[in-house]
Amino acid sequence: MLRIAIPNKGSLSGPAGEMLHEAGYQQRREAKELRIVDPENEVEFFYLRPRDIAIYVSSGRLDIGITGRDLLIDSGADAEEILPLGFARSTFRFATKPGTAGGVEDLKGMTVATSYEGIVAKHLADHGIDASVVHLDGAVETAIELGVAEVIADVVETGTSLRNAGLEVIGEPIMKSEAVVIRRTGADGEEPKVQQFLRRLQGVLVARTYVMMDYDCRVEQLEKAVALTPGLESPTVSPLHNEGWVAVRAMVPAKEAQRIMDDLYDIGARAILTTAIHACRL
Repeated sequence: MLRIAIPNKGSLSGPAGEMLHEAGYQQRREAKELRIVDPENEVEFFYLRPRDIAIYVSSGRLDIGITGRDLLIDSGADAEEILPLGFARSTFRFATKPGTAGGVEDLKGMTVATSYEGIVAKHLADHGIDASVVHLDGAVETAIELGVAEVIADVVETGTSLRNAGLEVIGEPIMKSEAVVIRRTGADGEEPKVQQFLRRLQGVLVARTYVMMDYDCRVEQLEKAVALTPGLESPTVSPLHNEGWVAVRAMVPAKEAQRIMDDLYDIGARAILTTAIHACRL
């Protein structure tokens, strides 16, 4: 039975549960449940603190897990990312009072406060910067005001909280994070149950990204229409009862669907419709 670690709370928990449900796996019904078994799919889910998941997976006690790329790197655990999942995205940046520093190269000899000591220490070391790192559990913006550090490193979304604290973002992003599937470094990547799990999640990602588009067009406009809707390999084309017309079906990117429908209409296509894709295998 495949043993999988899932975040039990926070911004990773809800979207991870939704994705697994879409992939056909049972999920817990109550937040207090810490373990459930999905016998039909031969999977056992363990609901753990997001910060602990990489440690459990690296120990080999659990086969794979879903956590944040930031938490994986910060843990220093012997685990690796095997599939990005596209949700819970965040960007880590340095911030300080205006005029203090312009980038990572100016941080030599300074103290940096952060909740992600492992990430920041690695980033500084990668750039050859000798600086001190102080670990704080949240609310790092006040560290500069209280004299604990000259610089902070934290997740930046809009930057509003930093500006309210009189700080500005400096330098390039330390890293960009998102939810990822992880496994122990060096683990067997061809294990059938792991591969099946990854294929299911990849199917969900594709289903969320594409829609199925159907339309009718005249044969003489088919090449132009196919150029607009090439599909993943090629579209399905079927003759209609009315001579000179064909029906076309193809997967198209969801975010471009409206534009493609307009372009198809302009070349004479009609009966254009889109339908959601709930699951797929490529």
